[in-house]
Amino acid sequence: MTSNRVVGITVLPEYIQTEGVDGVLDSLARAGATAVSTSPYVMEPADEKTGSREPPGDSKKGIVRLLDRPLWGKREIYVRTEPSFIPDLSIYEGLRYQPPEPGPLTVAEGGIVADFIRAAKAKGLKVYFQVMSAIPPGYRVQFGGPEEDDIPRLPGGVLPSRRLDNNGSLASPHIVDYGRAMLRDLCRAYPDIDGFRMDWPEYPPYTPDGVFLDFGTHAKTAAELMGLDFARMDSDVGTLRSTLLGGLNDEMLEDGTALRQLAAKPGVSDWVQFKTMLAKELLVAYRAAIDTDKELIAMAFPPPWSTLSGLPYSKLDGVCSSVQTKLYTMHWPTILRFYGDAILDGNPGLSPEKLLRFMLHYLDIADDAGLANYEDYAYPEPEEAHPCGFEAQVRKIRQAQAEAGSVPVVAAAHSYGPLDDVRARLRAAWEGSTAGVWVNRYCYIADEKLDIIREETAQ
Repeated sequence: MTSNRVVGITVLPEYIQTEGVDGVLDSLARAGATAVSTSPYVMEPADEKTGSREPPGDSKKGIVRLLDRPLWGKREIYVRTEPSFIPDLSIYEGLRYQPPEPGPLTVAEGGIVADFIRAAKAKGLKVYFQVMSAIPPGYRVQFGGPEEDDIPRLPGGVLPSRRLDNNGSLASPHIVDYGRAMLRDLCRAYPDIDGFRMDWPEYPPYTPDGVFLDFGTHAKTAAELMGLDFARMDSDVGTLRSTLLGGLNDEMLEDGTALRQLAAKPGVSDWVQFKTMLAKELLVAYRAAIDTDKELIAMAFPPPWSTLSGLPYSKLDGVCSSVQTKLYTMHWPTILRFYGDAILDGNPGLSPEKLLRFMLHYLDIADDAGLANYEDYAYPEPEEAHPCGFEAQVRKIRQAQAEAGSVPVVAAAHSYGPLDDVRARLRAAWEGSTAGVWVNRYCYIADEKLDIIREETAQ
């Protein structure tokens, strides 16, 4: 392994609890890891009424996923969490959002997170916290969410009804203020941590409702302060959205001129810029909140989704120490279907195959013509290869690095899937990035996959 390239693995606290500090560290050594991330909570089993499913269901599309490494003897389990530390409430005084209350689980098992950090650093590993950028309380993905007036809006101020994520508006001062307080508190509670991996510092574009944001009152205020014409943005983006979801025909897909003209309208261009400005302001605020010796890492969508999400690859010098660009390829066919199903529902008579070719060209997820039929794209089963091209993955990482300039782009690979496919995708990530790879996440990394990580990153 090249010494200046990171090999990171995400190990959430439940595995430190169930496998033990030493057991996890042995696995990391087996994989040849140089870095690890965890999160500031502890977990215990719950029932379906009071808990959340692990692994996550990804809006029910990912319900096929099972854990490769069992939790409390199960490959599918409902769980609840408590903080792993006692928050300093004075840091959050006067804020809308407050940290979750510690409880008996915090007292009984919370200390294991600090124990793990110390032990991992003693082994020479860099240790990070993975936290959410815009989902209070921020300790774990999808555990929490914003108040209604902090939910980002569609054109016309309409509440979105079909999003996969639960991010708040990046323009909301309540969301940003809580995130800053959380990071300050974590620096206080865990002074040995090397930095923070900020997940979703953007508008995650999983569905059309996740794309056409943000037109709420917080966004209006922010746009006006930036000197942008909010009414024009609302109108032009609303027209683009209504055309895609109710005004398309096959000729428009084949020719593309009308859609390019709509996308080139001044309000649409301003909207794309607006989201990048909001995302940068969020990350600048978080950079200022943490200790100067801590790293700030953005975890984000790859191109071209980053244009829709607002992740400002070209504007992060001096803000982020690196960007981790997600190659979560089980999501790519699912996103294609989220987009396609909404478009087909709104445009009766539209050819699914012509729409598929249009989306494959735009999303750039295949090395060839892709799968033959629209219906062939779906969330992959556990033993099914992900329908995404090797070179497409490499291209996305290299494009992200070209946009990021001097800021290193680490390829974030996903370990869900069959062994040969995981190997191929890890190889693409390692080939695409000169900065290294980060593997998400330990729950899908059976021992054979630990060996694959070591073998592929030794190339």
